[in-house]
Amino acid sequence: MSEQLPDQLAKLPGGALIQHGPHNDRIYLMKLGKGGAGTLPADLIAMARQHDYSKIFVKVPAEHSDQFVQAGYVAEAAIPQFYNGADTGIFMGYYLNELRAAETNAAVLDKILNLALDKSGTAISSMDRDLFARQQCEEGDVEEMAAIYQTVFQTYPFPIHDPDYLRDSMQNEVDYFAVETDGDLIALSSAEIDKSALNVEMTDFATLPEWRGNSLAIHLLLRMEKEMKEQGIKMAYTIARAVSVGMNVIFAKLGYAYGGRLKNNTNISGNVESMNIWYKALS
Repeated sequence: MSEQLPDQLAKLPGGALIQHGPHNDRIYLMKLGKGGAGTLPADLIAMARQHDYSKIFVKVPAEHSDQFVQAGYVAEAAIPQFYNGADTGIFMGYYLNELRAAETNAAVLDKILNLALDKSGTAISSMDRDLFARQQCEEGDVEEMAAIYQTVFQTYPFPIHDPDYLRDSMQNEVDYFAVETDGDLIALSSAEIDKSALNVEMTDFATLPEWRGNSLAIHLLLRMEKEMKEQGIKMAYTIARAVSVGMNVIFAKLGYAYGGRLKNNTNISGNVESMNIWYKALS
C-alpha cells in the first residue's frame, strides 16, 4: 500500500461534505449543504488552488448544477432518480491542470465500455453453494478484511486497508459483505448507504487472486441488491474503474445502465484512473 496519508473528510461552513487531499489530488464534494450551491462553486476552486489540487469532483442535484456550470464545471455523468427516487444527480468535474483533463487511453476505455454494454443482461453462472457462502461482515472481521484489501489494491481512494476505518464505517451506514470458504473470507464488497437520499453506492469489490474466475463479485452484488431493497433504498450505483473489463461487465450483466465517465478521477491500484458510472433502480 502507498504510505501517503488518506484524504480527509471535512464539513464546510454551509454544511457541504467534502473529501480532499493529495492522495487523489482533488476535492470531492460528496454532499451539498442544505443551503444549496451559493458561493460553493467558487469557494471550492479557491480551496483547490490554495492546496494545488488538479481536479474538483462534485456530486449535486440537477437543480443546483447550473451554478457549477457557470463557474466552469463540466458535467461528466448523470443518474436519473438519484435523490429519493425522483431528482437527477449530476457528477461534474473542474480541472485546474490540463494534463488532468486529458485521457491518454480514451480509445481503450471506449472499447472496454462497448464490450461491457454488449454483455448487458446476459446470463450469469450460479454460485457453488457447497464451496462458497455469502455473509454480512461484522466488526470482528475487520482485520481479515483489511488484509484482503491490502492484497488486492496498491492504492485506494479511501483507507479501506485500515481496520479502524472499516470498523468506523460499519457504524456509519456502510454495510460490508463477504464470500467465505472453509471459514476464511476470500471476497468482499460494500454498500455505502445514503438514507437521506435513498441511494447506495455498491463498491469496494475485492477478490483474492487465487479465487478469481468464480463470479464472486456478481453474487456479492446480487446479495447487496436484495439487502438494499429490504431497507427501502431506491437507487443503486457504482463508480467503477473504466479500465476494468471484469467490473464493467458485471454491472452491465446485472442490468445497470451506463451514466458517464469521470476523467482521471480516482487514485486506485497505483494510478489516478478514469471511472465509469453505472446505475440501477431497485424499486
